[in-house]
Amino acid sequence: MAVRAVRGAVQVAADERELVLAGTTELVVALFEANSLTPDDVISMVFTATPDLTSEFPALAARELGLADTPLLCAAEIGKADALPRVVRILAHVETMRSKQEVRHVYLGGAAALRRDIAQ
Repeated sequence: MAVRAVRGAVQVAADERELVLAGTTELVVALFEANSLTPDDVISMVFTATPDLTSEFPALAARELGLADTPLLCAAEIGKADALPRVVRILAHVETMRSKQEVRHVYLGGAAALRRDIAQ
């Protein structure tokens, strides 16, 4: 098995706790499905949120999906004036048999505009 980094992002409609958790849940599930991952494959996950998202820690969604013993970290993105608003990003470190080229990064909703070159 190799250690690989998997990226993803989702744009949520508003800074509301339920929307942040729902969007993050959708993103984590999509990353798992796109890369055939299970919670045991995940080494760690770093979540970032744009400065306009403060209603909930995105990592809580991963905890609620069963990643209770996985190291998770939340951080704030840099507040760049022209940045896409209301975005949660994930950088997951996973164990997988996939090559670097086979890893599927997932960008959902408006966040697909961030990385059209690698978004699935």
